[in-house]
Amino acid sequence: MQHHAGQQPSYGSAEPPSYGSAQQPSYGYVQHGPGPEGPGGPDRPGRPGRRSRPRRARAGRRKRFLWIGAAVAVLGLASVPVLNAFDVFSDNGDPMSFDRTGPGGPGDAGKGGPSGTSDPRVRMPTGPRADFTTANTLDDGTKIGVTTLHGKKSGFTGRVWVWAPKEYYEEKYAKSAFPVLIALPGGPGYPVNYWMGTDLKLQSSISEWSKSGKSKPFIVVMPVLNADNKNYYDGSDIPGQPKMGTWMSDDVPDLVKANFRTFTSRDGWAFMGSSSGAFVGLKQVLQHPDRFKAVIASGPDLRPDSPLWRGHEKEMRANDPEQLAKSLIARPGAPDVHLAFQIGTKEGGRAKLESFMKKYGKGPIKTRLQVIEGGGHNARGYVRGMDDGTMQWISKVIPGPTPAP
Repeated sequence: MQHHAGQQPSYGSAEPPSYGSAQQPSYGYVQHGPGPEGPGGPDRPGRPGRRSRPRRARAGRRKRFLWIGAAVAVLGLASVPVLNAFDVFSDNGDPMSFDRTGPGGPGDAGKGGPSGTSDPRVRMPTGPRADFTTANTLDDGTKIGVTTLHGKKSGFTGRVWVWAPKEYYEEKYAKSAFPVLIALPGGPGYPVNYWMGTDLKLQSSISEWSKSGKSKPFIVVMPVLNADNKNYYDGSDIPGQPKMGTWMSDDVPDLVKANFRTFTSRDGWAFMGSSSGAFVGLKQVLQHPDRFKAVIASGPDLRPDSPLWRGHEKEMRANDPEQLAKSLIARPGAPDVHLAFQIGTKEGGRAKLESFMKKYGKGPIKTRLQVIEGGGHNARGYVRGMDDGTMQWISKVIPGPTPAP
């Protein structure tokens, strides 16, 4: 394994898998990331190296990715009996509902829901209800639910985890919209999205930040990032491949709208992600500024580099954040988008990231950089950066719920 000076190893040893009580394994690390050439550089397992790199290095990276995938699979299988034992004392796997009063009550979604609201900013759940089961339970009693989504527009079927903050269940917010944060992992992001675990403390941190005024109480949505753990799809509709771009831009938001009280405008919708997940979130916001307003992109890739793009150069350029940024800047009356970047002092790529911000952070594109002192290319450090100022910046442009008078 190759280590880069001043940088955490990209295969994720800085964030070991967690097999915490009554929860699924949470792969709380970024399994690939920027090497010495910066974000999207050649040091990413499972992706082809830049042409300037030796073939031996590329072969080594492919072997490393296969080893990582096998290790993750073995760890996942090894955890099954442990998780089953803990499930005796938990409600993991039990049916659950995000309705305020649970199944059978007044509810919020679909048939039997409340009459609605006169506030044009609020979209009450449209239904039909998805079948959620409990994946994890936080200390405050809120639950992370998981469902299998059959994407009507993408044709892809995958799992989506969702968490709603405690405020969502309070009577005073019964007819209020809540902002949505779609959280994407680095690494394969399949078959799990590591933000669904409680060890990284994303959800519990948002709860604390909302109490202190640093953050709005977001609904956190955590879909799988890729269609399998063998290929990277760049969160895009690569010709001849699963439509992971449409999965992110259409199917996942449609699931949320069907089951939760959300904002009718794009103002209440944002992404966050690490490494390859940061690339996907950044691309979605630049590609669909009428649907999404902001992104937190941590240790981001800045260029599409899936090997599946080979032979589809035109389509690849249409999914390049630089090209998307140029188009947005040139678009008359384009809506503002807010790009909150994060990078650790122990990871590479800062110069390229700052160059991107200098070149494209103008007109409708608003940017901010959070430098994480001592931070490496890992999810835990990125949560710390969010605490240090990123969430406060994003929350100033994202609306929160409004209590009943």
